[in-house]
Amino acid sequence: MENKQSSSPASFVDSTVVPGDVVLDLSSMTSQTIKLGGGLRQDCDAISAMKAGTLRFSKPNKYWIESSQKRYVPCVEDTILGIVVDSKADNFLIDIKGPAMGFLPVLAFEGGTRRNIPKFEVGTLLYLRVVKANSGMNPELSCTDASGKAAEFGPLKDGYMFETSTGLSRKLLSSPTCPVLEALGKKLSFEIAVGLNGRVWLYDLMDSLVVVLLRETKK
Repeated sequence: MENKQSSSPASFVDSTVVPGDVVLDLSSMTSQTIKLGGGLRQDCDAISAMKAGTLRFSKPNKYWIESSQKRYVPCVEDTILGIVVDSKADNFLIDIKGPAMGFLPVLAFEGGTRRNIPKFEVGTLLYLRVVKANSGMNPELSCTDASGKAAEFGPLKDGYMFETSTGLSRKLLSSPTCPVLEALGKKLSFEIAVGLNGRVWLYDLMDSLVVVLLRETKK
């Protein structure tokens, strides 16, 4: 059976693809630079699917295959929630819910130096960015954005963390705002951090929920 061929960069965007489908032809995109996300691989000028799912595109130039799965496959620039499982002299070992542990260099923090190395206990929950994700190697993580600023990255204190599928995580991060989060935000006061690796952290949701329930019972 012949592979489906892409006639233009937009041919398969938002469509279902299966392993082997050629979704992009770089020979027809000579003036463009693209970024490949999870589920895609390059073979000369052909970009093909490695797994079944929906081909997605985000401006300005990133393509990936979105699918719902329990095990996370790391991809560069993904934002994830990781759990500290061990600390070494030069890095922290992080459980990222993937096939291998990630490592977080002790200097991968804003203004990080040998004099101000952070100390994290085993079990600490961190909001992280994937900076390297090569096959056969442990993913490298960072607590800074691309410009070296801490931004929202770092430890997440208190709150409640639960796990879900990677597909649901992407839906929670979708634009426009996920209808569930939009509805909750109208009645509850809470903070949320969603990792593309299928982990979600909520802060103050339960307390706010109790307040809402008390108000309803008094009516």
